[in-house]
Amino acid sequence: MADAAAGIVTRFAPTPSGHLHLGHAHAALFAWHAARAGGGRFLLRLEDIDAPRCTPAFAAAIEEDLAWLGIDWDGPVRRQSARMGAYGDALDRLRYMGLLYPCFCTRKEIRAEIARAARAPHGPDGPLYPGTCRALSADERHARMARGRPFALRLHVDAAAARAGPLRWRDHRRGEIQASPLLLRDVVLARKEVAASYHLAVTLDDAWQGVTLVTRGTDLFHATHIHRLLQAVLDLPVPAWHHHDLITDSDGARLAKRAGAHALRALRATGRSPAQVRALAGFPD
Repeated sequence: MADAAAGIVTRFAPTPSGHLHLGHAHAALFAWHAARAGGGRFLLRLEDIDAPRCTPAFAAAIEEDLAWLGIDWDGPVRRQSARMGAYGDALDRLRYMGLLYPCFCTRKEIRAEIARAARAPHGPDGPLYPGTCRALSADERHARMARGRPFALRLHVDAAAARAGPLRWRDHRRGEIQASPLLLRDVVLARKEVAASYHLAVTLDDAWQGVTLVTRGTDLFHATHIHRLLQAVLDLPVPAWHHHDLITDSDGARLAKRAGAHALRALRATGRSPAQVRALAGFPD
């Protein structure tokens, strides 16, 4: 595993589909301080693969808001939209290894299947995909594709875990973790409208950029089990992780982009200084 104490490389990777809020500021400052304290590098990446939701105006606003906060980054800003070929190559590798299968279920059908199941599988965040399409024959899959049925590509987690064997990963807060990818079952790695899911894109991009310490919120802790599995089957380097607490509103709810009152631009408009906003985000000078 990568040594997070030497030559540390962190990143902040927002989606340019809205303005940054205090939760984003906390995540960016956390990663920036971790890199700078270790004499390392802090990278900025825009996760703009979902084209209908992402705009150049929001991308420009992200850079402006970060600079206003006093955050600088090393090297050019990277964009997922320039990485489609890499995602396609990884999907081809997984398909060749027999670790990928098409899923024709709609979200409505999945909910109905879960409702019918007496013992639907559950993960950390609720019911999981029950594996409906995993057992389809090759002929049936090809027939559905030939009829133009839309489908997503899912990772066959059982097969991937059997191929990888026991895995571990290191979190700076919780120590050594035994990877348990079955917690999330067969996650989606690509859809027709999105060339790569978060799970695939973030794993490939962190390896491509040489990230040695992945910092992100505790809400993504369980996703790391899947990312560790993808690293193993795709022969990618393994970073360390630090899952930090989330900034919440007065009711304890996680901040979202629709919470406009917490947007950095709204705070700037009230006359707050960068130092004041950094303090609100949990990083007083």
